[in-house]
Amino acid sequence: MAPFLQQEVEALGYKPIRTRETGIEIKGTLEDCIRLNFWLRTAHRVHYMLAESAKITNPEQLYRWLSTMPWEKLIPDDGYLSVTSRIDHPTVRNTQFANVRVKDAVVDRIRSATGRRPDSGSNLNGTVLFLYWDKEEARIFLDTSGESLSRRGYRTEAGYAPMQESLAAAILMATRWAPGMHLINPMCGSGTLLLEGLMMAMNRPPASLRHDFGFMHLKGFNEDTYNAIRAEARQGVIREPKGRFIATDQDPDMVHAAQKNARTAGVDHLIEFQVCDFKKTPIPDGEGILLFNPPYGERMDNPDSLHPLYRSIGDFMKKKGGGKTGYIFTGNLDLAKSVGLRTSSRTRLFNSTIECRLLEYELFPPK
Repeated sequence: MAPFLQQEVEALGYKPIRTRETGIEIKGTLEDCIRLNFWLRTAHRVHYMLAESAKITNPEQLYRWLSTMPWEKLIPDDGYLSVTSRIDHPTVRNTQFANVRVKDAVVDRIRSATGRRPDSGSNLNGTVLFLYWDKEEARIFLDTSGESLSRRGYRTEAGYAPMQESLAAAILMATRWAPGMHLINPMCGSGTLLLEGLMMAMNRPPASLRHDFGFMHLKGFNEDTYNAIRAEARQGVIREPKGRFIATDQDPDMVHAAQKNARTAGVDHLIEFQVCDFKKTPIPDGEGILLFNPPYGERMDNPDSLHPLYRSIGDFMKKKGGGKTGYIFTGNLDLAKSVGLRTSSRTRLFNSTIECRLLEYELFPPK
């Protein structure tokens, strides 16, 4: 999702130094991290690099290197510490061992400096450090997000195969949809795609429901800056966005789940919910998109049984979607052949470890 994350970073006024498949590097301050955490829709975490070393050959050398850093100036001695990592090093077979050595170095340093030590564990609701160690190159970061930014706080009910909120945001950014246009989501599941689109249309920050971030547990956390960012964001919210937001599903439990999530987000009054077969989804006049996220057989013994469903989706878009743009997000390109329509674009995205495609179909009005 890096291309969409880069769009967001640049829109916030930052210049990328490097773009990788899994992230963007920029220069900034810890106060910049507050703004990034609050506004980024396609990011999972904002890491703030503290130090790097070009030659770390084993866990003990890692411990000695980290022990020289003034952790007592960053982490409260009565706080809580957790460590995560991404490691590719021949001396480390269990990443948990390396994580423990990081924790030991930090805790020992704080105890030596203050006489006290923070608690530690696997929870991400305190100070979080991230270790990147590839061959002999090591970097240590503050994870200023804590829990993944994809956890917006509105999804209290999940569907059978819930989509991550950050992926839903990237899918919408990859379409031709824009605020002011209709967003029609048959087979809506728990409503993640509709909710992400509605928050975009309202210019509402994705983290507006969150009240806990990793940066809050650091010494020197500037609460005034945080409150100012939240206050400014509230003033920019569009309460009654243009365009219709339509969510349908034949499963009453899924529609109930989507409605409950929308209520948690405070936007249920802006979405038109209906329990029906997708072929009965109302299609209003005007610009908009039809967006499908059908099952693609990842959890089925016989995904070939889904070919009739994909064929029906194609027939529905062709007959009822004239003048709109249609989209299908799927991890099975063989099933996509049954849609029977020519794609105008294919965007590659990953749903967890599953390589998927967002297929775009230009739907012409009937002659």
